[in-house]
This record gives sequence, C-alpha cells and structure tokens, in this order.
Amino acid sequence: MAITNAVCNSFKVEALDGVHLAADVYKIALFTGAATLSKATTAYAATNEITGTNYVAGGATLAGRSNTLVGDAATLTWTSPTWATTTQTARGALIYNSTRSNKAVCVLDFGADITSTADTFTVTLPSNLLAET
Repeated sequence: MAITNAVCNSFKVEALDGVHLAADVYKIALFTGAATLSKATTAYAATNEITGTNYVAGGATLAGRSNTLVGDAATLTWTSPTWATTTQTARGALIYNSTRSNKAVCVLDFGADITSTADTFTVTLPSNLLAET
C-alpha cells in the first residue's frame, strides 16, 4: 500500500480525447496511509478514505480553476481546499472529475500523516499542480 504523487495516466489519455472539460465538477478526497493510489488509479473509490469531524465522504468540491502555460508546460490548478473545524488524519489525496463518472485526475502524497484536531485542515495545491509538456 502506497500513495505516489502522479498525474493519472488515464487522465492524460482522456484529456486528449476531450473527456475532461473546464465546466466539469472536480473534487478532492483525502485518504489514509493504507490507500493505494498512483498513476495507475483510474477513478475515485472510497476504499481507505478518511473519516473525521466535518469531513464528508467524497471530499470537497474544488474551486478557482486556473490553467496557464509556463514555458512549454501547460499547467492546471485550483484554489487550495480547506475543511474548517475538523479532526482528521490524512496521508494523501485524489483529485477526480465527479461529472465524468469520478474519473481520476491526479494523486497527491503528503509525505507523512497530517493531523488536524478541531482546527482547519488545508491541502496546499502547487500553482503548477498538473504540468505536462
């Protein structure tokens, strides 16, 4: 079991096929260290998703979608999501497209368990979250 940072291979192919659209609803779900998530992940599933105060299964809807070109790399990101007054522990996350049958977009490995106790839990997304050349 492991969580590995990656743009999901299925997303790369689906993006070229025009499956993922700007108007779609994208979500981020949080997972325990027992989860197996990698570039081979093709869709969101609740297996080993965290549970916690003020966390809803399926995660949070992402907002603030932004895409830019940095050099020759196309980038895509969203505003960093937060969960207020929450108690939870997460090791990683999956961004997925809930409009398109929960198809996987990318996996984030936090590098260690991150715990929030009755506090705000924030996943800080990099400005070049999905960068492909």
